[in-house]
Amino acid sequence: MNQTLGQKLFRTKSPERKLDEGNAHGASLGRSLGLFPLTMIGVGATIGTGIFFTMVEAVPKAGPAVVLSFMMAAITAGLTALCYAELADRVPASGSSYSFAYATVGEFAAFVVAACLLLEYGLAASATAIGWSDYLNNFLQNALGWQIPEALRSPMIVAGKDGGVEFHGGHINLPPILLVVLCCVLLIRGTKESATTNAIMVLIKLAILVFFSVIAFSGFDINNFHPFLWPEKGPGIGGMAGVTAAAGTVFFSFIGLDTIATAGEETKNPTRDVPIGILAALIIVTVFYMLVAIAALGAQPASMFAGQEAGLAVILQNVTGKAWPALVLSAGAVISVFSVTLVTIYGQTRILYAIAKDGLIPKSFRTVNPRTQSPVTNTLIVSVIVGIVAGLVDSTFLWDMVSMGTLVAFIVVAIAVPVIRKKQRDDGSAAERTGRKGFRVPFGPYLVPGLSIAACLYLVFGLSRTTYTVFAIWMLVTVATYFGYGMRNSRLNKPASEPAELTH
Repeated sequence: MNQTLGQKLFRTKSPERKLDEGNAHGASLGRSLGLFPLTMIGVGATIGTGIFFTMVEAVPKAGPAVVLSFMMAAITAGLTALCYAELADRVPASGSSYSFAYATVGEFAAFVVAACLLLEYGLAASATAIGWSDYLNNFLQNALGWQIPEALRSPMIVAGKDGGVEFHGGHINLPPILLVVLCCVLLIRGTKESATTNAIMVLIKLAILVFFSVIAFSGFDINNFHPFLWPEKGPGIGGMAGVTAAAGTVFFSFIGLDTIATAGEETKNPTRDVPIGILAALIIVTVFYMLVAIAALGAQPASMFAGQEAGLAVILQNVTGKAWPALVLSAGAVISVFSVTLVTIYGQTRILYAIAKDGLIPKSFRTVNPRTQSPVTNTLIVSVIVGIVAGLVDSTFLWDMVSMGTLVAFIVVAIAVPVIRKKQRDDGSAAERTGRKGFRVPFGPYLVPGLSIAACLYLVFGLSRTTYTVFAIWMLVTVATYFGYGMRNSRLNKPASEPAELTH
């Protein structure tokens, strides 16, 4: 039966159908992830460049009260994490918020969300790889007294002093390209191997942050927290306005939690482990962020953070009077950013896999290698694009677009919670028929999602006009792609589904 344009735009794919397709013989990625590696994926995608850079950006705005900023950001991320947890329980498939949107608000909205996720994961991978280059160079300088030549560690396209764009011919940022190649090789080898490597790197990263906190607390001075709230005419923004501004800065240190939801199809017990993994990762991340923030502020006056390069390493050197603690921290930062880049590229490939499996983009993105059970062609394409951007573009241009993509996806996730509750109740889904009670957002389907939407919109309105312009162009490309390819090739046009292709 022919569908009208409106029916095609708002057609949905039931959670049961997505799960059945994911379990079909030959159609799925391998289910190799348990709760621990799944939680480590979320922690690995979240604790990275944010904690090593964000203090330098946030403390000058709020002063010692930046601790409250971290709490505000954690609460905002927590509201969205609760929504993710319920949806991950109801729609245990790969694709994260794309799959959630497809099961609730319709195909067109899901495709738009998918485009937002491409911004979030693809550009975040490039930006974190660029951060890795900076820390690698710092480590080499401290360890060997040698630096990578300027022309091989700086991008061609950079932000000018007047806010414009400058082109530096002959320059390329080589280290992030090499990092992306390493991540690509690991991901092609298979999810289980990649997850194990990531878990090891995450544990090292957490140990480094504990190491920093212990040494920083040895130089703790309670006077550094006075006055806790900077006055209105003080060095920063002052008062709660400074706390709020800093919260917008540190919020983006929490955006990796949704990576767990992209792994639903590769999780052994997705209805149990994905919700638990999301909430466990949020708790771990929040505890470590608060620990590091308090330790750093106790060891160094807030006025010293502004413009400080490699801030945490400098704090250790000042506290101990020795260089080796800073060297250890730089090495930990190199490992930290490596794991973030690995996980963000992984998330990008799994989202593209989910979109391609639904027929909305070419089938090459869902081609799975039968031996490694990983989407090899997909991974190669993503890695090439991420590597080119990381090697040629200044990270200044990337973070705002990452933020926009993330916040729009978060808003759709919050909207999806009341929609899917009503939809599954009206349709009499298997969970409702059997009375199975998985994770549910507390206080009903409207309060927490509503607060999440309000918090995300508040941060969206604070983004720059340039970000809005670039995002509008990206949305025009997205709409053209959907009407030119996606709508005509959607698998919802067909009553039956074909399995994912295997390459030999």
